Amino acid sequence: MAVDPELLEILVCPKTKGELELIELPREVRGPLVEKYREHFRDEEPVVEQGLYCAASGLVYPIVSDIPIMLIEEALPASAVGR
Repeated sequence: MAVDPELLEILVCPKTKGELELIELPREVRGPLVEKYREHFRDEEPVVEQGLYCAASGLVYPIVSDIPIMLIEEALPASAVGR
């Protein structure tokens, strides 16, 4: 199951309202995010493989078990994912 393409078309960066690009997250970033969000998924292991990158803000919003986490305070700096 993936994030709904129609949802991806309408999402924008909450900080800049800029466009978002779907990207693959590096393996070394995925593990800590799985641990961070584990408490929110009591019955299943959270899946973190992709994120939404905004070039204008330099932020990456993780997608956790097909749910985009669109909070500025939860975003990763683009440098953390090699951008």
